[in-house]
Formats: sequence, structure tokens, C-alpha cells
Amino acid sequence: MKWLCCQLGAREHFAIPRALYRLGMLDYLVTDAWISPSSAFSKLCGRSSKLQNRFHGDLRDARVKAFNSSLLFFEMLSGARDSKGWSKILDRNQWFQRNVVSFLRSQRSTLNSQLVLCSYSYTALEPYRRAKANGWKTVLVQIDPGPEEERIVAEEAARVPQLAANWQPAPPEYWDLWREECKLADRIVVNSEWSREGLVHGGVPAEKISIISLAYEELGVGRRGALQLQRRYPDRFTDERPLRVLFLGLINLRKGIARLLKAARIMREEPVEFWMVGPVEIANASTIADSGRIKWLGAVTPNQAAGFYRSADLFILPTLSDGFAITQLEAQSHGLPVIASKNCGKVVENGLNGIILDEPSALCIAHAVRECIASPDRLEKLASASGVRDKFTIEALVDQLQRLGATL
Repeated sequence: MKWLCCQLGAREHFAIPRALYRLGMLDYLVTDAWISPSSAFSKLCGRSSKLQNRFHGDLRDARVKAFNSSLLFFEMLSGARDSKGWSKILDRNQWFQRNVVSFLRSQRSTLNSQLVLCSYSYTALEPYRRAKANGWKTVLVQIDPGPEEERIVAEEAARVPQLAANWQPAPPEYWDLWREECKLADRIVVNSEWSREGLVHGGVPAEKISIISLAYEELGVGRRGALQLQRRYPDRFTDERPLRVLFLGLINLRKGIARLLKAARIMREEPVEFWMVGPVEIANASTIADSGRIKWLGAVTPNQAAGFYRSADLFILPTLSDGFAITQLEAQSHGLPVIASKNCGKVVENGLNGIILDEPSALCIAHAVRECIASPDRLEKLASASGVRDKFTIEALVDQLQRLGATL
């Protein structure tokens, strides 16, 4: 049975369509933008454009349908209307779905009559309605724990309103459309037990849900490369050579940032500094800058991110909720030990390649970081065991998708 993958954005570097293509099971990848590095469109966008990552060499010879021109028009129109926030998210999701359905109609006579239509959550409803009319199977790839995650973030925003910025819950329409997607999905794929529990709590039938971990590959590093980095730590951490703790990602409440900042304030007199790398989505960040040993380093390119992974001593992810959190694998690919909460994909093996927090509280974070400050030798052992495990490779994803396909 062939698969048709609908994907808004370049999530996981197109891992699912790449895995299906290796199996000979990919009929089409349908995406918002597909820009070959040698194309005129690529030169028009420029090297700094976010669209430069909308291509993968593994799919060079695959059948790909993209809506490049329509996307540019949509973004120009959104800018003219000053569309932003949830309004723009809903508009973009609807725009993508309209284009997908239009493409499916145009290919009615050429597409396989026995297809699996695979789409990511929040952009699947209209394609699914078309798929069901054609008698196709449907697979929903759920990117997060759904409404349960929103509930967690809402509680955090109420707890620390001074940091909440302009956070707003999704409009009811967003969740209504998602529930319709779930009803039309023959199978729902999540990337972690945490997400599965969230969906079940939100009313999704457990028997519909399959857990498939994310796949990660980085050119030049990979799962073996980390073992070759041979990280070295000082005999002891001092004010002149503090422990360098890296957080990299969206700096927002969902990621546990309020708790991390409180831990930094608790440890302000200790030999540690916290590197905050990524777009800041909390309020009053400038007033927090002097609280503890915090460095605000802003948004970075992938190449710059790799530099921070190489220079840091430890990666931290005190997230309140994540569908998986692929930054854990990015850190491990660079040989970094990881401190993580339980509220995401299970990547860290406690005491072997990192530390799992009992809970993502400031006290638990401070305790875990202090353990690393006190024992550089232990930190070095954790680093030596770091690296992307086989179960998080593209080969493992190929195997899992093959087994999932056999059950449809």
C-alpha cells in the first residue's frame, strides 16, 4: 500500500516521507514549500531565509508537490492584513488544506486507489474528508499532547503572570477541528508515552494510538560521532570556569523556563552559568537578565546552535510538556549529558547518559545541577555514554512505519 504524506513545514527534516521512500512506499510528498538549493527560487529567497531548509537530498528523486508561489502570496497577504497569532495559524492551516485538496482532485485519475493519507495534526481535516470519500486509509501524526498540554501551560501562565507575555489559549474552533481529525483518523501516531497519556486524557480512544519515536540524523555527527568528541571537564568548576548549562529552543513557559530561571536565582552564588539560546517568548526577560548567572543569547542558525552544543558542558530541558523534544537528541549527538523532565520523549537513561528530574521544579533543577558541579568526573562519564541510540535513527523509523502499515 502506497502512502501520500501531507506536511506543512519541514518537521523532523521530512523523516517520515524519507523513511517511506526508502521502503518504496511513498507515492507523493505534498508540502507547502520545496526549494532545491540549485533552483532560482532558492537564490531569490537568499541564504538566510527559513525556506532554505525546505528540501532534502534523500527525496531528490521522489514525487513532491509544493505550493511555493501560493505560499509567498499567502505570506504577503497576511502581512498586508497584519494577521498574527492564532488568527494567522488558523488561516495558514486552512490555506494549506485547500491546496492539498485541490491537488488531490487534480490527480484523481492518477493516484493509487489503495492509499494511506498521512498528515500532521491541525492540518489534516479537509484532506481526510477527501481521503475517506476515496476509500483511503488515514494516519494522523500528532505533534503534541493536544488540549491537555494547553491546560498545563494555562496553569503555568496563571502561576507566573509576570512572565506570561501575551500567551493566549487556542480558540475553541482549533480544538473542534482537531477532534474531527481524530475521528477520521484510522490510526494516530504520537512520539512519546507522555503524548499518548495526554491524548487519552483528552478523550482519544487508546486503541487508535501508536507510539513511534522521532528519528534524528545530523551530517558529520550522527550517533557514532558523539563518542569521538571525548569531552573533557575541569577538575573542579570555579567562577573563572563555571559549569556551562545550555538551554536551546523556544524560551517560553511550556518549556519550564519559569522554573529554570528560579533555579538560576537560587544558584546565583555558585560556579554555574545558564546559556539561554532561542527566541524569547516570555515577558520581562530584560529585568531577569541580572538574576543569577544567566546569558541571553537569542535566536541562532543551525550552524550556530551546533557551536553552542559543542561548547556547553550540559544540556537542560525542564519542559512542562513536549510531544518529544528533539533537542535532546541534538544534544546527545554532540556528546552532551542531558537533564530532562519526564514530560517528553524518553531519551535520557537516568544515571547513564543524563539525569531525569523527579519533577520540573526549581528545587529539583538546582539539585541536579549541583550534583554535576560537585562531580566533574561523573559528568564526564555521563558524557562518554551520550550519543543517539539506534532506536532514534531513520532505520528504526523505517522499521516502525513498515509494521504500522501492515496493520492498516
